[in-house]
Amino acid sequence: MDIDAIELAFDENALAVLQIALSVVMFGVALDLGIQDFVNLAKDPRAPLVGLFCQFVLLPALTFPLAILVAPIPSMALGMILVAACPGGNVSNFLTQLAHGRVTVSVGMTAVSTVAAVFTTPFNLTFWGSLHPSTAKLVTAVSLDPFAMLQSVALLLLVPVLLGMGCAAYAPAFAARLRPVMKGFSILFLLGVLVSAFSANLGIFVQAIGIVFVPVLLLNALALGLGYGASRLAGLQEDERRAVSFEVGIQNSGLGLVLIFSFFDGLGGMTVVAAWWGIWHLISGFSLAAFWLWKDRRKP
Repeated sequence: MDIDAIELAFDENALAVLQIALSVVMFGVALDLGIQDFVNLAKDPRAPLVGLFCQFVLLPALTFPLAILVAPIPSMALGMILVAACPGGNVSNFLTQLAHGRVTVSVGMTAVSTVAAVFTTPFNLTFWGSLHPSTAKLVTAVSLDPFAMLQSVALLLLVPVLLGMGCAAYAPAFAARLRPVMKGFSILFLLGVLVSAFSANLGIFVQAIGIVFVPVLLLNALALGLGYGASRLAGLQEDERRAVSFEVGIQNSGLGLVLIFSFFDGLGGMTVVAAWWGIWHLISGFSLAAFWLWKDRRKP
């Protein structure tokens, strides 16, 4: 099966809807953010610093050899590198709360990683993607412009975050009414778009699952384990470890898909990795949260 020859049922209209959904999610996350959140992180920065170092430095660096080793074709390897270069997804905040993790660490890391991703996502994709001849050919073939990608990521992430924080700061009453609605609606909206795209291409995923399952499984296990393991080595408390683990292990695959269709013309190998990641990290994330809840309940 030639994965790169796959053409998903995903046109410009579907891409526009995904971009809107992603922006809505970021706006909803930002309604819970304020300058004080960043001040609090600066006062006690150990947990977020460990998590952000894992997310932006260690995870891309460890993903590169893993991708070259386990991905059967270069485009899938580049897709794994892209997923690892994306910031944390906002579902991590919900999973952290569900698993009795420290939510303030999770929300703060999401905010910082989202803003930093404007620069780190294009850099990590270009840097690590250019190190191996097989993936470098793909980066060169599309003449990837890091500055164009930077502009795209800024529009998708930074603008809605600034609007959400501005709404919370200057219209607090309106933001308070909007906040509970946006929390549920934004996640359901994004999940609806992803599930719809997955359903429309179910036949393709059935054919590709045997090829994409193991690479995505290993990458997700690496990300979740890296976040928890590094936190443990740093001496963080258990609730902080859980928050960091989810922040590193739950990546913004929606952003990854937008970038793939915007800059790589929906290249099949990259697309199936990012799309399957969007499904798998929810399965693994909720399973891990359930395990930690079960573990807590067994304690005297």
